[in-house]
Formats: sequence, C-alpha cells, structure tokens
Amino acid sequence: MTPTRRHVPILIIGSGVAGCTAALTLADAGCDVLLLNAGDKLADGNSELAQGGIIYRAAPTPDDPESLRDAAALEKDILVAGHYCNYRKAVRWLCRQGPACVDEMLIRRAGVEFDRNADGSFNLTREGGHSAPRILHRADYSGRALMDGLTAQVQAHPRITCLHRRAAIDLLTSQHHAKSSQYRYEVTNRCLGAYVLNEQSGEPETILADWTVLATGGVGQVFLHSTNAPGCVGAGVSMAFRAGVNLANLEYMQFHPTALYEERNNRRPLITEAMRGEGARLLDHNGRPFMLRHDSRGDLAPRDVVAQAMMEEMLHSGAPCLFLDVSGVKQDLPTRFPTVFEECRQAGLDIRKEPIPVVPAAHYFCGGVLTDTRGRTSMPGLYAIGECACTGLHGANRLASTSLLEALVWGVSCGRDLARRAASGTSMPKGLAAAIPDWQHEGDERRDDPALVAQDWTNIRNTMWNYVGIARTEARLRRAFEDMRDLVRHIHDFYIRTHISRRLVDLFHGSQTAYVITQAAMRNPVSLGCHHRVD
Repeated sequence: MTPTRRHVPILIIGSGVAGCTAALTLADAGCDVLLLNAGDKLADGNSELAQGGIIYRAAPTPDDPESLRDAAALEKDILVAGHYCNYRKAVRWLCRQGPACVDEMLIRRAGVEFDRNADGSFNLTREGGHSAPRILHRADYSGRALMDGLTAQVQAHPRITCLHRRAAIDLLTSQHHAKSSQYRYEVTNRCLGAYVLNEQSGEPETILADWTVLATGGVGQVFLHSTNAPGCVGAGVSMAFRAGVNLANLEYMQFHPTALYEERNNRRPLITEAMRGEGARLLDHNGRPFMLRHDSRGDLAPRDVVAQAMMEEMLHSGAPCLFLDVSGVKQDLPTRFPTVFEECRQAGLDIRKEPIPVVPAAHYFCGGVLTDTRGRTSMPGLYAIGECACTGLHGANRLASTSLLEALVWGVSCGRDLARRAASGTSMPKGLAAAIPDWQHEGDERRDDPALVAQDWTNIRNTMWNYVGIARTEARLRRAFEDMRDLVRHIHDFYIRTHISRRLVDLFHGSQTAYVITQAAMRNPVSLGCHHRVD
C-alpha cells in the first residue's frame, strides 16, 4: 500500500528538462531524490513539445578571441530580445555555463544525437532574434530528443525514485502548517515539502522534505489559445504565491507567433520558429508578406514583435488567421520538420503545396518564482528551476531557444548547490516534522462536476485571452481583475466544500495563477516586450 506520509531528503516536483537534470546532478553526487510528476510518464510537459532546439556555442576562453566575441554576441541578442529588462548576471551565467552543460549533460551523459552536417560538425540553425546560426537541434523534435535521453538516465539511476500521477496541492511551511505555536514564532519561514494528490488512490499524501525543488513548468493553459501541455496551469506559481515566496515579472507572458490554426485537442500545435529561420515567410490574408511593414528584421524579428504585428494585421483585416509560406525552405520538409509536417498532414494540409494557417498562442512564461543563479528562492528550503522560475534571464521577452538551455543550466546549478548543502547533514528536526499534520478534508461533498469545472475554465481562459492577452489596456485589465477576483472567491468556496480531485486542484492553481498575472499586469503601466499596452 502506498504510504500517505513520508520524509525524504530531496523532493523535486516536475520532471521536464529542469527537474530531470537537477535529479541526475544530485543523484550523481550521492543524494537520494524523490521525483514527482503529475502525468503518466516523466515526459508529459512542455519540454517534450519543444521543437526548435537549444543554443550551443564554444565556451568562452581568455585565449580565444572568437569565443569571447560569440559569447558577447549571444549576450547582446538576449538583452535586445528582452528589451534590456534582463538580469545581466543571469544572462552572463547562461552564456558562460551553457556550453559545458550541453556537452556534459546532454551529449555525453544523456547521449542526445543532434543533427550533424556531412563533415560531422553540428548542424546549427538560426531563429528569430539571433544574429548568427547557433541552435543545436534534432530535426524539429529537439525537446523529445532531450527528454528521451534524460528520462532514460533518470529511470536507470538507483538513487532516484519516480512517482507518477502526483499533483502537488500546496507547499508545506513551518509557519503556516506546524500545529505547534512555537514554530510560528520563528522569524524564518521554511519550506518543508508538499501536500500531493495521489490520483491512483484519490487521497492526498504528506511528503516532508529537507529540501524542495519546484520544476512545475509553465502557465499557458490559463489562456484560451496555447501551445502548452494540458498540465501547465501554473501550479508552482500558485503554490509559491500562497506560501509568501517572492515572485517576479508575472506580466511577461510570451505569445508564440505561429501556432496551427486548427484545434483538435486542448492545445494548438506549435509551428516552430526555425521554419522562419530557414526561409519561411508570414503572409497576410491576401497572400502578401507583411512583416517588413512592422520591423526592419522582418520575419526574423523577436517573438513579441512578430506576435503583436500579427494581431494588428488580423484586427485590421478581420481575418481569423494568417499564413506561413514555407516554399522558401530549401531543405526537405518531411525530413527537417517531421513533427510540423505530420501535424499539418493530420489536419489535412500538405505544406509542400499550400501555406500553413497560423495564429499567435500563449507559449512561454517569462516570469515566475524569483530565483538566483543557483535556483534558490526567497524561502529557505525551497528552490525553483525551469519555466516556473524567474531567473531574470529573459527580461521582458524570451529569445528563441533559450528556454531549454535555461532549464538545463539552472537544473545543473541547482543540483550542485543543493548537493553541497545536503552534504552538510542538515535535516528537518524530528519535532518540526511531527508538528506537520496530514491533509484534512475540509469538505466531503463530491461535487467536482465536470460541467461546472469546464465552465470555470472557459471563464478563466476567455478572460485572460481577451483582457490580459497580446494587447492590453487599463480598461481591459480592470475588467479582468474584477472578473478574476470574483471567480477566485467562488472557486475557493467551492474548493473547501468539495472532496479534493485532480480537476479541482488544477482549477484552483489555474484561477490563482491567472489572478496574480492580472494583478501584475495592472501594476505595470509601461508597455515593454510581452507586456504590450496599447493605451
């Protein structure tokens, strides 16, 4: 029988590139790790869906002027894309640590086979916002290639225990959850693990941990149109917010310019930016190129610029979508872009003969739980890495293909820092562990009616898309704030009266995440990057 209460040295919530990389780094250092994911398998999040690739360039060395120029050029590209709102220390950390992390963790450790040229060199492509070809890829399923390699290593490691279908409910903290008043008098509030829903048993579990790592992924599913995996509802942001952990840049939600305008599932399939990097062009509803009217960089402008230009074109013409003409791509489309080719084929499109109908969609969250270069948050005992974290790297907009590298670099950095701390032997006092109660069901009504939950999600997603989407105004944000405030109150009341379930947990996280994003957008009157104010 699955225990409903356990105490582990290190708990990692989330199993994408960031979570798996941190787990492997820790396990290789001799630490025991419990890795949780909410799906049926480790690769069920946004990492698996990444198409374009990961930045790769020579490591900068003082005696190699060319490598130093390459590093400086990458730093500049990240800063330009982020509208110089980036945390320069994080930008420099990525540029300096990235090459070794790719070499050691992905190529050597995980054995990822990236595409190569005929001479054996890596086939590096270029994407929007980049001044040079520096994107390492595996056709157009780079994320899946990374996850295949990493998850194989995770599953084979004797020091990593993986538990599936575990949805995190709440972070455990000393001040909020300890039954003894003595711990609430302590000035420092410490993270002690999490309450987690075991979907197989239907019951919450208490997982106490000396150290906890949030790697829960993105928030895209709180918007009507999204490229994100179904579970990306902002669980990490929601839990950190309730625990009083510092958050940052929540208003900066990046919308990918090109998602397939055809909806068969609960997400829109992504059309990788690498297609534009290799010659594809955006066309208006009359079949004419339009990007040069909006930006001198044309189709290779950063994503926020392209998405905003597309929305302007659609609003001006009333067209429901635009088109991506891929006839300019020199490579064989089914070979270079097999994922896109197959997605479009299933939608009845032959992209060798006709353009792809596309629309912008919520894609990557540039904000999140504020962390340093090691993934440490403002709360002792808690780390955050990957898309749920805000390292400051992206500033007001993410440069293409930095996300997988950020997840990798911060996963390694977090693992190394945490391994060093764990080696000190510091663990949770037995008295404090005993003071944390198991989950108490506050309601016994089994009323998580799918129709009620679906209606709440419809309200959240439409409100966020229409009022807190690509183009924002004070009036729209005010309306969103009022609507989301009322909805969050309603869902909270519903939550405490109803027996807990996965549907209810996701709805609770999603509503709170949408609410705090809306509040952040209201507080920032400056139009910049992903936070595009038109008033």
